[in-house]
Amino acid sequence: MRSILDTVAAIGLAIGGAFGLAGTFVASAELRETLWAFDGVALVVATALLTMKYQRLGNDCVAAGFLTFVAGESLLLSGNAAGLEASVPSYVGGISLWAAALVLISAPNTFALWMRLTGFIAAVLFAVSVGMVLWGAPLLPTSSPLPAAGYPFLVLTFIGWIWTLMKPER
Repeated sequence: MRSILDTVAAIGLAIGGAFGLAGTFVASAELRETLWAFDGVALVVATALLTMKYQRLGNDCVAAGFLTFVAGESLLLSGNAAGLEASVPSYVGGISLWAAALVLISAPNTFALWMRLTGFIAAVLFAVSVGMVLWGAPLLPTSSPLPAAGYPFLVLTFIGWIWTLMKPER
């Protein structure tokens, strides 16, 4: 039987994915910051719940990955109101932790292979983005092709996690 917390986590992932992606493409700074604030809080709640779920299941690597995602999303959330340019330091720290989290979550065979692959692809794209910023590239959270190319893979991974949480028990 699915728990209410699984449902809350799935809703948080859905809100995070939808609002996060939407915030990347809106022109208004105020609307972007608002969407990203909802996105960040929803993802922190969802991944905190997933940390507890996978810790209770004895899957320490996945639990540590979700805990690392909480830390990364918290950094992103902390820089959100500063605006795009001023948020770059917390953004780089946040997506660094996202990349590490996605590797920790995707390394064991807990999730279906396609979810693990989308997670690894997102992790690589975010890690490359971090490296580019650290080596002087003037990237913003909305820059294309990187880091923006990583977001669809992240959202696909979220969709997989939601599917895993909501699928009927066998």
